Amino acid sequence: MSGRALVLAALAASATLVVAYLAAGGGDYEPTTVADPCAPRAWREPAGLEETAEQFALSALDGAACELHVSRETLAVALGTSESRAAFAAEYGIEDAELEAAVRAGLVRAIGDAERAGELDPLAAEGLRTVAARLPVDEGIALIEDATELFDGAGGIVDDLGGLLDGAGGLVP
Repeated sequence: MSGRALVLAALAASATLVVAYLAAGGGDYEPTTVADPCAPRAWREPAGLEETAEQFALSALDGAACELHVSRETLAVALGTSESRAAFAAEYGIEDAELEAAVRAGLVRAIGDAERAGELDPLAAEGLRTVAARLPVDEGIALIEDATELFDGAGGIVDDLGGLLDGAGGLVP
């Protein structure tokens, strides 16, 4: 096959691709709008530890993002490293205390959402809310990044908390 025939075949294939793209609606593509982090979102039916931890993380990010008036996606990127947190804080004029309060508020929201979804026992949820309200920000961010330990039925934080509350006997109403 000659060079001229190859060029023509490539042009025909390119034109076919463009026509197919336009026929499939590609000419009027609009990106999906970013969801409002302040709007409540129902938990899906998580099928296992990983999906429950993912739901928790998304809920916590929504809660923190709502407090800071940014998108969940923007906050998720910002919490990745201490450098990205510092850049985020500088760009949005957020003080350390404000970021810490937002992360804690996000965790409290996620705990409430998990409780309403039946993933957390109400007594354990109340204990976790108390802990989350005082949790150092780095530990709060780590919990958002990986909450599997929180929900792990084989010795997770919820089980440990339940054991402590059970051990308190008559001290817990």
